[in-house]
Amino acid sequence: MKFRCERDTLADAVATAYRAVASRTGALPVLAGLLLRLQPNEVELVGSDLELTIRVRVPAEVDGVGSAVLVARLLQELMSRLAAGAVRVEIGEDQAKIEAGRFRSEVRTLAASDFPRLPEAEGEGVKVAAGPLAQGLRQVVPAASKDDARPILTGVLIAATADGVRLVATDSYRLAVRDLPGLNLLGEGRSVLVGAKGLSELQRLLPTEGEVEVFLGERQVTFRLDGTELTARLVEGEFPNYQQLVPSGYPNRLTVQRDALADAVNRVRLVGGQNRDSSPIRLAMSAEGLELSATAQDVGQSYEPVEAKYEGTELTVAFNSQFLLDGLEATGSSELVIESVDPLKPAVLRASDTSDFLYLLMPVRIA
Repeated sequence: MKFRCERDTLADAVATAYRAVASRTGALPVLAGLLLRLQPNEVELVGSDLELTIRVRVPAEVDGVGSAVLVARLLQELMSRLAAGAVRVEIGEDQAKIEAGRFRSEVRTLAASDFPRLPEAEGEGVKVAAGPLAQGLRQVVPAASKDDARPILTGVLIAATADGVRLVATDSYRLAVRDLPGLNLLGEGRSVLVGAKGLSELQRLLPTEGEVEVFLGERQVTFRLDGTELTARLVEGEFPNYQQLVPSGYPNRLTVQRDALADAVNRVRLVGGQNRDSSPIRLAMSAEGLELSATAQDVGQSYEPVEAKYEGTELTVAFNSQFLLDGLEATGSSELVIESVDPLKPAVLRASDTSDFLYLLMPVRIA
């Protein structure tokens, strides 16, 4: 069996499916490969690590039908380096011939029969706007934990609200909450927990306009858009009661330009050297405005005032500098508000012009 496809089309499909390929294959070496399924007039490429599966279909001139698995990294690197034009692939029993222009290569294939059974979309599909969902995921997903020892926190909670859906993620150091009114994704009172890795890849795929079709099953959720299908397993377990983490009121309120604060944080934290991402940065807030400072033993100190409006009692609080920057980026507004209680209680970052997004950040204890 063989097929012919344009290099740009095939390279994009390989790069997309490759994002789901397992980094550690364990007992299933075949997961280091991409499954190619030849069908009339199209080729489907599939990558999977069992938790996440991405399927991409591309138009092609196909002669014969069947399946084969090619080593994913090699195929991805080949496609990224081939010249524009037609790519011809002929698949035999244990090897594949790849030709493009004057280039020729013969690569070993893996047994398609060893590739896990592909997940199929379950339930009735619901179409929702892709743009708002992509924006919400971009704001919330970075706050999910990357520690597999706490699997519940590696997921993003998607919960139905009275007028739409809410996205929530936390790693116990920060909490991100985004409301998406009008996005009727789930039935009333229902919620699911989806792995942040899968939603991160989904966010990359979603267009700014148009719709994505969502199929919610008992153990998985599938997102389908033009020619591409992403399936992620649901995370089992109960998400923490995040609402009790948010203080009921904030006596202190700082209003500041986001870019000015982010630029100052990036400069001030440089004294932290190699540890600057996790080093604490102090925010001293008073009627005069805001001053940032950082101190690193055996390195030095840095300070910078930032123009801001402050209402409340004089207060100094410290945050992990990278977590603070993540929150500033996530607000997506030119002007933001930081609300606080005291140096030991969590503070909240939000845009000054909307209440749809909240980023709660735990302070760092400093001497």
